[in-house]
Amino acid sequence: MLKLSRRLQLIADYVTAGSRVADIGSDHAMLPVYLLQIDKCPSAIAGELNRGPFEAARKQGADAGLTARLTVRQGDGLNVLQPGEADTVTIAGMGGSLMCDILEAGHAAGKLDGVMELVLQPNVGEEVVRGWLLKHNWYLKSESIVEEDGKIYEVMHAVRASDAKSRNLELYDGHFLRLELQDENLFKVLKQMGPHLLRDPQPALFKKWRHEMNKLDRICEQLAASELAESALKLEQFQAEMNVIEEVLQCLPTVTP
Repeated sequence: MLKLSRRLQLIADYVTAGSRVADIGSDHAMLPVYLLQIDKCPSAIAGELNRGPFEAARKQGADAGLTARLTVRQGDGLNVLQPGEADTVTIAGMGGSLMCDILEAGHAAGKLDGVMELVLQPNVGEEVVRGWLLKHNWYLKSESIVEEDGKIYEVMHAVRASDAKSRNLELYDGHFLRLELQDENLFKVLKQMGPHLLRDPQPALFKKWRHEMNKLDRICEQLAASELAESALKLEQFQAEMNVIEEVLQCLPTVTP
């Protein structure tokens, strides 16, 4: 049986038992093969755009003796799916903007019809993904953050719900932070840093945002050395963003790793 990385294991743990899963951008199909091996899913589809990973995914399924339950398809994003073929869609290991492009195209083409949950792991641009989920009335049921091999990953579990809009309103109500910020700024912070992650802060969350603050600080140093008017404006914007992030981090309960 395959042993998954901590990142992939988090994704696997979010998949609802008994669901038909489609893993988009599956690479070597490790996630769907694992889900089939532990009998968490009755069937799986692995989608991959590039020929090399597509062939590797087919080999992985064949070596595991799962060709009857694992369908490997070559294609762009959710184009590998027919409406109603999957209950769960997983997408991992790419930028948030690309992930949203895939979801948007699939949504427009009806490829998400019948899909009841999304498990998403963007490498960057997490706030863009949260924005897409909000726009299309997916409820962000849970999210996790994990550090592995020096990198920090966020995993989001979103589900269809008839009351998604009201549940999201409650989820993105940032008054639990007890900060003197306007509502729109609180909403922006939760979308950027994660509403569940801020409610249950883990060491990886602090580490990620301290690292982001260091990057912003270096950018501010460069902008401060510039005499351009637009640089001064950007400097002011970045400093304001840093102040908000620092205020949020200071108000969170610290945890012991």
